[in-house]
Amino acid sequence: QVTRTLNSLSHSSCLCIDVFDPAVHSQIIANIGHVRRACTLAGQDDIPQKARFITRGLSPDHCRWISRFQIQRGASDPQSYKSLADCFKTIFRNEGIYGFYKGILPPILAETPKRAVKFFTFEQYKKLLSFTGLSTGLALSVAGLGSGLTEALVVNPFEVVKVSLQANRDSFKVQPSTFAQARNIINADGFGLRGLNKGLTSTLGRHGVFNMIYFGFYFNVKDAIPARQDPTLEFLRKFAIGLASGTISSCVNIPFDVAKSRIQAPQPTPGEIKYRTCFQTMGLVYQEEGFLALYKGLIPKIMRLGPGGAVMLLVYEYVSGWLNQNW
Repeated sequence: QVTRTLNSLSHSSCLCIDVFDPAVHSQIIANIGHVRRACTLAGQDDIPQKARFITRGLSPDHCRWISRFQIQRGASDPQSYKSLADCFKTIFRNEGIYGFYKGILPPILAETPKRAVKFFTFEQYKKLLSFTGLSTGLALSVAGLGSGLTEALVVNPFEVVKVSLQANRDSFKVQPSTFAQARNIINADGFGLRGLNKGLTSTLGRHGVFNMIYFGFYFNVKDAIPARQDPTLEFLRKFAIGLASGTISSCVNIPFDVAKSRIQAPQPTPGEIKYRTCFQTMGLVYQEEGFLALYKGLIPKIMRLGPGGAVMLLVYEYVSGWLNQNW
């Protein structure tokens, strides 16, 4: 019905529809989910050009931080946005304050086991590697790689649900809940590499590379720079090294992050799988959008994982030190 209405509007003698009229605008925005679904079902070829323009114009630039930056397909994407500030404004304008918290439940559910696996397995791999002939510095990096690969196995199903929720451009009230989205994914594609574990190779690369640099850089540089006697200066020394560690790791592993987001997000054309594997996706993004497209979302990622990575390492060191002394 919506598609027929759009057809009649676009072929009518009235070629200019005042979507900025408050009454008209509110009515279409209230039913924008139906418009989008009708357009998807009808297919692009069945919708007149002006109808496609109308539907695009009423759902502009929806984005949600890193995932929204990484899944847009360059300047030619009609829903692309200009900057991080534009991303903030667009989310707030079109999806409200709750739009900033789409997909928040999967990270909350995954965060505790994820961090526990990260640091526990790092310690275990470090102990195992102490029996090999590897140098201390190399052993720390390899232990970090192992912990990242193990962590990725735990976190990937949560990432699939999170990215699919964040890619949804409907309002917070309209979109399905976290558990409903997980059920939809399982019912449609199962638990395998096309379902709840979609994009596993990219997640393994993202976490493996990040943790390898993160732990290897931090502990090697920390041992190379003399410790300070003053507690405040010592804290700042460790924080600065942790900040650099998180920042460098983010810069190196973000192509894997972009590939993961493209694979796990809805494909550009419904029913057609464009982004299949990790390196195929990287190559396709590079070919179609250029080298810098592999670094989309880098600024918000550094803002989160630079200081966040420093705090995490400091908490780990001080808490583990206290536990070793008192237990």
